[in-house]
Amino acid sequence: QVQLVESGGGLVQAGDSLRLSCVVSGLTVSFSNYALAWFRQAPGKEREFVGVVNRAYSTRYAESVNGRFTISRDNTKKAVFLQVNSLKPEDTAVYYCAASSTTSTKEEHFPFWGQGTLVTVSS
Repeated sequence: QVQLVESGGGLVQAGDSLRLSCVVSGLTVSFSNYALAWFRQAPGKEREFVGVVNRAYSTRYAESVNGRFTISRDNTKKAVFLQVNSLKPEDTAVYYCAASSTTSTKEEHFPFWGQGTLVTVSS
């Protein structure tokens, strides 16, 4: 059974930073072969793409977070991370990690998901 477990969310003030983590287990194919992504869902809004890192360590970000957020992966730990800096109230959301055998920015291309970690940014 594939499991993705996020951690690191919390209540912070505008301008603060957080590091979100996601540990993956149960994949039948080597973890290093997967693209790993972060999505987020703000209250009352649809889930949206945040960033993705492919197996070659190339990254891509949503325009709204580019320059503030950094996605990285550690294949030895089977983990993906999201460093979130200069947080804004509009970054408040549940942040989800996801895994896919193909690199994409579309959630329908990701079959494996975590339960999410809540980030709340106060002004």
